[in-house]
Amino acid sequence: MAVLVVGAAIIADGRLLAAQRAEPPELAGGWEFPGGKVDEGESDIDALVRECHEELGVIVRVGERVGGDWPLGNDYVMRVWLASLISGKPETKEHLALRWLAVEEFYDVPWLAADLPVVKAVENLLREG
Repeated sequence: MAVLVVGAAIIADGRLLAAQRAEPPELAGGWEFPGGKVDEGESDIDALVRECHEELGVIVRVGERVGGDWPLGNDYVMRVWLASLISGKPETKEHLALRWLAVEEFYDVPWLAADLPVVKAVENLLREG
């Protein structure tokens, strides 16, 4: 059975929060959606809220799901939701850097390959309004 990972496409003022990975070495420097593994007995949404708090120091409101299950390889699958900030300002607790990207800047950072199709789906959702 695949390991479930959740990701947050955090949107504020029409911009998407991108996070630069610090580890593991093979992924370090790549950009991703904040998030992480779902713990046993934890719902996807609870995991997403927890991960955003742990990684970024923020509380998020989870919105619409972006697509279905996104394969990450090595028996990992990712589920992503649009999210908005309820409280806090994102901090780099576990990432090298954070960046707010306007739609036209989405591809200015080198996204991890597995996240690219999700970036496109988020772009489509934002362009559709």
